[in-house]
Amino acid sequence: MAAVKGDVELARVRYDAATGLVPVVAQDAETGDVLMLAYADREALKRTLATGYAWYYSRSRRAYWRKGETSGNVQRVVEVRLDCDGDAVLYRVVPEGPACHTGEQVCFYRRLVPDGALSKAAAGAPDLEGTAVRGGDGDAPEASGAVAASSGPGDTPFAAWDESALARLWGVIDSRHRERPDGSYTTYLFTHGAERMGKKIGEEAVEVALAGVKAERDAAAKAEVASESADLLYHLLVLWRHVGIRPSDVWQVLERRA
Repeated sequence: MAAVKGDVELARVRYDAATGLVPVVAQDAETGDVLMLAYADREALKRTLATGYAWYYSRSRRAYWRKGETSGNVQRVVEVRLDCDGDAVLYRVVPEGPACHTGEQVCFYRRLVPDGALSKAAAGAPDLEGTAVRGGDGDAPEASGAVAASSGPGDTPFAAWDESALARLWGVIDSRHRERPDGSYTTYLFTHGAERMGKKIGEEAVEVALAGVKAERDAAAKAEVASESADLLYHLLVLWRHVGIRPSDVWQVLERRA
């Protein structure tokens, strides 16, 4: 990486006027890989400089979080840089584990292509573990994902997606439980047990509730409710597998209550 050509003080950082935040790119100091994008305010930057570990500010939870505080995948910061305009920050870090909430080493593992470049079949078969997971750290970097449009809540019968996407996701989770591949976020959850899973379920439930409040005011935020709900459902499925409950056991309870 290019050599440093001077030092600047924290007061020189230019934060967004509306949010008080500045985007932060985390880069592996040894390999040069771009790991993730998150956000920080002045206090988060102060904590990073003071502790030597990466701190960020969660826009959704409106709270500070230290990378790896729940997953153990901390980022030891060796240098903090400010860009030429003063409105973007670079953390050069030594990561201790995957940066991405999906278990990938970096968050930028998908290549963006023009609309229509992918076939409908390919677009409908994403990596289930990668797309359903969002939460190695209590607030992993904001994930982005498209939610299929529908004209109303009743467009797709529950049984239809239960037998497809949900069944495939359960199959992925079950295989992770049996095989425990290295680098998988699901493996990490199984290793750390019900207490860690429960914390994540609580965090995701709060995110769903906050997204619901936002969607009540702004219909455009419905996609966020769907995304946060997928995260919550994923963590519930992991907990079910961990304690030996099958989805059918839960469906039977719902059937009795219907």
